[in-house]
Parts: sequence; C-alpha cells; structure tokens
Amino acid sequence: MIYKKNPIFWWASSIFVLGLILFAITQNQIFILAFIVAAYLLRPTLASLGIAKKYVDERQMSLNYRSSNIGFFVIMVACTYFAAKLGAEENANAEMFYVVIFVGIAAKALFSVLLKKNFRETAPKIIISVGLLMTLFASISNIGHGIFSMSFIMNVLPCLFVVGVGITAKFYPRAASIGMFIYAALLIAFMCRRGFSWGTLASSLIFAFPLLAAAFVLWREPKNTSEEVAE
Repeated sequence: MIYKKNPIFWWASSIFVLGLILFAITQNQIFILAFIVAAYLLRPTLASLGIAKKYVDERQMSLNYRSSNIGFFVIMVACTYFAAKLGAEENANAEMFYVVIFVGIAAKALFSVLLKKNFRETAPKIIISVGLLMTLFASISNIGHGIFSMSFIMNVLPCLFVVGVGITAKFYPRAASIGMFIYAALLIAFMCRRGFSWGTLASSLIFAFPLLAAAFVLWREPKNTSEEVAE
C-alpha cells in the first residue's frame, strides 16, 4: 500500500471532511474544490519541502517527483490551449490563463533554486533571473518603438539595474538588500496605481515577491554561512 494511515493521511482526511462540511453549510462549490486540492496535495507538498520526512519513503518521493512533473506539463499545455483559444476570441479572460502559466513556471524555477537551501548564494541568482525576465518583457513590449528610442531605453534600464544589483549582491549584500526592498516597494506602488488586473497580479507574484524574498535573505544572512546541499 503506497499511502499508509500515518498522521499525514489523517490530516488530509480531516481537510477533506472539513471541505465537505463547509460545502454542505454554504452550498459554495469553491470550498469543496479548494479543500480537495489541499487534501490531495498535502503529502507531496510536505515531502517536497522536506517536512515530516519520517512519514514519506523513497518510493513515495520518486512517484511524487514523476507524477508532479507530468501533472505540471499537462496543466501548462491545457492553460496554453485555453489562453490561445480565448485570445483568438478576444476574450479578456485569457489573461487569467496567462497568469497561471507565468506564475507556475516562475514558481517551479524559484523553488528549484530555493530547495538547494544555500539561501545566501541563491539570492543573487534570483535577483539576476528576475532582472533578466523583466528585461525580456520590457524589450518585447517596447521593441516596436525601436531599440534606440527613448521609450525602449527608459523601460529597459530599470530592469538592467536589477541585473546589476544581483551581480554586485555577492560583494555588497546589505546594500543590495536595501536597494531591492526599495525597488520592489516602488514596483508594487506603481502596479497598484494602474489598478487591479490579472496582469498586475501576475507581475506582483512573478517580479515583486521574489525580489522581496531575496532582499530579506541578503539582509538576514549577509555572510555565506550555509553549505550547498548536493543534488
């Protein structure tokens, strides 16, 4: 039997039952859907984060890894299809699928770095990656004005600034941390001024949150005190 009746099994069962109770009381389908997802993903999530290791064996870890990658691939393909379909119909709801695609890819990439647990070495890489991603998006959005136009330069330069801070973060971690805190705060304020949209939400999750996390790590651990864990 792959899933034994250990504490994780009972936690997941309790979450599922709670979802059924809330659905019965409110008749709101979001409760049953959200709690089913939470119950189903509880075990693989705890295993991936290294929590409750004594309740997860090697076979479970292998199965979780393979099934998660296949599941992620299927979700990305489905979201890409629906985004393209709604986009062709000029339906604004296509933005929701764009958000899922970008957030999913960004989260997978971010945690593949964070789970190495060498946070001090990871933070500059996160900053550089976010800066390069921002530069790519800014370049695509303004390429129509010409690469030597003022609009193109003014939109790309702040993104290249993030890349530069990431490069120097290894040598000046506290200064880089302060710079990224300020930059992320300004970025969030700028996006909030534009009003809520799915694009704004995606930008906050993909760009601002990783920068804040990296800035916090650089401030808390300015010296490289952790050892990288071999993959």
